[in-house]
Amino acid sequence: MSSNEKLSLIEDEARKPSRDEAEDAVRTLLRWAGDEPTREGLLDTPARVVRSYEEFFAGYDADPVELLKRTFEETDGYDEMVLLKDIRFESHCEHHMAPIIGKAHIAYLPRTRVIGISKLARLVELYAKRLTIQEKMTSQIANALNDTLQPEGVAVVIEAAHQCMTTRGVHKPGVTMVTSRMLGAFRDNPSTRREFLSMVGNPTSGDGGLV
Repeated sequence: MSSNEKLSLIEDEARKPSRDEAEDAVRTLLRWAGDEPTREGLLDTPARVVRSYEEFFAGYDADPVELLKRTFEETDGYDEMVLLKDIRFESHCEHHMAPIIGKAHIAYLPRTRVIGISKLARLVELYAKRLTIQEKMTSQIANALNDTLQPEGVAVVIEAAHQCMTTRGVHKPGVTMVTSRMLGAFRDNPSTRREFLSMVGNPTSGDGGLV
């Protein structure tokens, strides 16, 4: 293969497929599954799937730095925990593209700045609307908030059910995965961490708990 051919191949792989190409890919999957894309019930399915994917994966078009850049310094010295809990989200695992449905709890200890609470929910949404694994999503949320606000500490706990293990594979419904990321005071100060976990309902218990 010549250098020009290699360059053309790299450029083609980097190019985002068109909507028509995405719909053709859905038709291929439908045929692979054993059905016929031209039958009446499936005629509009490729277009519907592509529109769904635009919604499912809208997070790729969002920038966490841009989302979090507006902060507020007029806090009258407030330095206690700020917590937003039970933030429901829907995501998709990057291994099987199966849904992940759960809730996130986010807290931080302000140093000099705070952020609008809706931005915390939007931050969860931003990373959820990408192909991901729960561990990575947990770290991304915590790190983005920590880098932007530079607070005394950040804590993120995510509880979620993964349909890649409830509807396929081991078929274990009712199982919840819990991940956490503790930074600053939440990592270094056990009492601060315990306060946070008690406020979110202590999502794990026993010897393997987060306490």
